[in-house]
Amino acid sequence: MGFLSLDELRPAVDAGRLETVLLCFADMQGRLQGKRLNAQHFIDDVLSHGAEACNYLLAVDVEMNTVAGYAMSSWDTGYGDFEMKPDLETLREVPWHEGTALCVADLQWGDGAPVAASPRQILRAQLDRLAERGLTAVGATELEFIVFRDSYDEAARLGYRELRPANLYNVDYSMLGTSRVEPLIRRIRNGMAGAGMRVENSKGECNFGQHEINFTYGPVLQTADEHTIYKNGAKEIADQEGMAITYMAKYDEREGNSCHIHLSLRRDDGTPLFQDDDAAFERFLAGQLACLQELCLFYAPNVNSYKRFAAGSFAPTAVAWGVDNRTCALRVVGQGPSRRIECRLPGADVNPYLALSAMIAAGLHGIDAGLELEPPFGGNAYNSDKPHVPSTLRDARDAFAASDVAREAFGQDVVEHYLNNARIELDAFEAAVTDWERVRGFERL
Repeated sequence: MGFLSLDELRPAVDAGRLETVLLCFADMQGRLQGKRLNAQHFIDDVLSHGAEACNYLLAVDVEMNTVAGYAMSSWDTGYGDFEMKPDLETLREVPWHEGTALCVADLQWGDGAPVAASPRQILRAQLDRLAERGLTAVGATELEFIVFRDSYDEAARLGYRELRPANLYNVDYSMLGTSRVEPLIRRIRNGMAGAGMRVENSKGECNFGQHEINFTYGPVLQTADEHTIYKNGAKEIADQEGMAITYMAKYDEREGNSCHIHLSLRRDDGTPLFQDDDAAFERFLAGQLACLQELCLFYAPNVNSYKRFAAGSFAPTAVAWGVDNRTCALRVVGQGPSRRIECRLPGADVNPYLALSAMIAAGLHGIDAGLELEPPFGGNAYNSDKPHVPSTLRDARDAFAASDVAREAFGQDVVEHYLNNARIELDAFEAAVTDWERVRGFERL
């Protein structure tokens, strides 16, 4: 089980062991979209020609509503197709679905040009910029989630209120507390291992029912692919068990769900750049600090994302870096060949392709501009006078709109595409009436 070559896929299909291939890609929200293909059709036709999908999939809101403002897809342009081109390096079995394999696709137009606003293509473009310098990036994501004993359907019927978390106290590192959820977590761990991912561990976290599963670092395109497959697969496995998982950045007033991202660079010969090139490391890290506010939209893409940034919550509020300092937005960890940067800004709602792209773009800006690195922060960054991370999606949207680094790294079309996405989220939120408003105002105002 795990990764599949075509030479392994063909006999498995002929023998009837595999009958379905999921051809999919990550949308703007980092969700898997695509088609379930008959496996023989995948082999006979899709391998050579790809498969079509409506281009509105990169131009809708979270609820799949068509919305205005996107240049690449609209009623005026007829909502045509783009093509899903299989990346066979991602072909793998999916153990939690019978007789099923999965392949991640790159998106291209009919003439073969890449769909620039596709998150995977945005990350590919940043990797091309690294390759021009003889470099590549490796990394890992640490994705937290909250488990509930209610199913997704039950949670919806309850209006997402009064749900039952799988643990009723803080189980951070607790062996006893995590054992209560081990049947589900074990199934997720084993399912991901069976899909070719290198699982390292799982552990409890602070919020009620909160857990984390970690994977070995790898090339960042693979890391982003597997993050997306894992996140989708964990939800599917939980659903099969009559439970639910949320990756909201801030589900309630307790600790939020984070997605800490670890990143380092390697030369073409595989040697770690940060191990022996202090100047490159310092400039790359200085670029992270310099661009954290203006690229925050790619780290925190939703209205809810910004409620996670609270003092004393292990989510950062200060634009600061430190050595093994969890109060800073950027934490340097590891020694020698393992020296790396941990960005603690993203929540579990992040699109990994976009966040990794932002880290690479910021780091290259630091290297190209020869930025000087400020001294590490050694105390409690929550109480510092350091610049504050953006407090709202509107603040992040405005900073991204004004960013020359974003336009240089991603291109004007991509910047405008994701600014429009932020506008749509803000408009939807500002039109909503919340439970908080009703509780405070129904009688007393």
